[in-house]
Amino acid sequence: MTGRERVQADADARGIQVEFLERPAARSLEEAAALMNLPASSVIKTLVVKRHDGDFLFALVPGDRQISWAKLRAVVGVNKLQLPDASVALEATGYERGTIVPLGSTTAWPVYADSRVAGRIALGAGEHGVSALAEAGQLLTGLGATVADITD
Repeated sequence: MTGRERVQADADARGIQVEFLERPAARSLEEAAALMNLPASSVIKTLVVKRHDGDFLFALVPGDRQISWAKLRAVVGVNKLQLPDASVALEATGYERGTIVPLGSTTAWPVYADSRVAGRIALGAGEHGVSALAEAGQLLTGLGATVADITD
């Protein structure tokens, strides 16, 4: 099953409508946003974050913001979080960096989304050169996301 098929199957199971948009490779998030005719804030970065106990979580961050480690640690209730290297992220999700999305991940890790994730958004689709478009509210509800201020 391809990454896109995994995303679609999981979205369907959760009642989340997704649309796939093929796009040329982009050199930056801003360029990707322009190719999709979206503001950078609507292109959501999905970060795989390793917890101190060895488990992982997903952090959904608007493209025009940066993760706040202090805020995320406070919401998660831990003292230590880190970004794993690309091979560990692939092993934890089944997706390569640049394609990572909570939908269809090989393990359904908890999802933490910044409170600014809203409206029509684009995120990874499990494959390079493809973005998944969804309504943020439907996506976050379907994923059972914890929504909080986790960015600066």
